[in-house]
Amino acid sequence: MRLDNLEFDKQNTATTFMQGLAGDIETVITLPQPLTASSPVVVISHPHPLYGGTMTNKVVHILHKTFSELGAITVRFNFRGVGESAGEYNEGRGEAEDLQAIVEQLRKWRPLAAVWLAGFSFGAYVTARAQAKVKAEKVLLVAPPVLMYDFDVIAEIKVPWFVIQGGQDEVIDALAVKNWVSERPNPPQLIWMEEASHFFHGKLIDIKQALLQNWL
Repeated sequence: MRLDNLEFDKQNTATTFMQGLAGDIETVITLPQPLTASSPVVVISHPHPLYGGTMTNKVVHILHKTFSELGAITVRFNFRGVGESAGEYNEGRGEAEDLQAIVEQLRKWRPLAAVWLAGFSFGAYVTARAQAKVKAEKVLLVAPPVLMYDFDVIAEIKVPWFVIQGGQDEVIDALAVKNWVSERPNPPQLIWMEEASHFFHGKLIDIKQALLQNWL
């Protein structure tokens, strides 16, 4: 389906398929109100597909709701092999290439819009891999798995960026994230939530409030 022909429901949301390198990518696009030609577009990447991660994840959802309030067009999508997306899990490499393909299509659709990228957990790794090639204007990484994947080979993030990390993360080494952040030549704004677990149980509103206060 061409993006110009999307049919939006009463919630200003449309479900469509975009073209990835392994085939169709199931995508949900939501428009902010008001919508302008320069409304930014944010693409949000979900957690690990082999452990139940999908675009309906609650952290992805709160990011979508928050960026909508910040006036952005939100784009959520299922990685290859998840939901109705074609292909198979590819350890972050193919997923990052799919993210690049999505952004290319979105830029043709909204040529005046800034592109932001956001990702949670495995999605943060995919976002970090893709951000330089897609020339994102702003980046958000939530609970980036810095010890699980080789972040050293990823291009440094040179644009304004943010990291949200829970201090009680039972999946990601929170201290390793803090150290990694401090070692970056262009360090991000770190939003540290000491009491938060990996999935931010009971802390989703805190994520929203922190972004509303700091993003723009």
